Amino acid sequence: MNAPASIFTPSWLAELELAYGRDGDATRPTLRRHKGPLRVQKHLYAEGPEVCQHIIVHPPGGIAGGDRLDISATVGANAWAQLTSPGAAKWYRAAGPAYQHLRLRVEAGATLEWLPQETIVYAAAQAELTTDIDLLGDAKLLYWDIVALGRPASGERFDAGHFQAQLNIRRDGQLLWHERQRVVGDDGLLASPIGLDGKPVFATLLISGEIDNDLLERCRNLVTPVRGDLTQLPGLLVARCLASEALHARAWLIELWRLLRPELLGRAAVPPRIWST
Repeated sequence: MNAPASIFTPSWLAELELAYGRDGDATRPTLRRHKGPLRVQKHLYAEGPEVCQHIIVHPPGGIAGGDRLDISATVGANAWAQLTSPGAAKWYRAAGPAYQHLRLRVEAGATLEWLPQETIVYAAAQAELTTDIDLLGDAKLLYWDIVALGRPASGERFDAGHFQAQLNIRRDGQLLWHERQRVVGDDGLLASPIGLDGKPVFATLLISGEIDNDLLERCRNLVTPVRGDLTQLPGLLVARCLASEALHARAWLIELWRLLRPELLGRAAVPPRIWST
């Protein structure tokens, strides 16, 4: 009789703690602490010294049952940090849940861009994610996530397991955005027109601030294969899409970012080189 996979596969417990501060006209890393298999590569300044870019790396290449990832980042007053990843995060099939907890804090006058590449949730994975974001004063935020359920290119449907996520955004302690998701393998909502409508990929972009109707219509009129739209809320713009491929969803988010970043964050969009490798 075969033994359970958990006997042979140890769980990874990984922590990454980052902090950034303003030093003259530059943003500098002030804290970089890790435990277990989470790292950041050398900080980059593709846009000049004001914006510090870090690429978060998870060396095992995937997340299995029992794994726990704990990531925190604090952007100090008037600093600007941009965090991305070198490739997709893969959540493997497992007999038990795996977890990720993301904590982000952005202080007054600071800007944080959280721009990871897609999350791929394999069939029979049990992925549980929690994200808590605290904004202080006039802090600015651009956050996105892209989730692909199963691997359609390999003929794999998301027919078992679950994906659940919780996102909380607060400004000065007041709840600005709260969202909970739970998608179970082979759930009827995967194919339902009031659910994912047969699309295995869904994506969300949230950016602090408000835009005028002209820019909102430009964003809505992008030519794209995804089914997406935007909603302007008080102090927060929300964009969502459904897509047949993660690449299509990511391309849509990047085009929105190109339009919205200059207006709401005050800088032209310069795509990280890692996105092209």
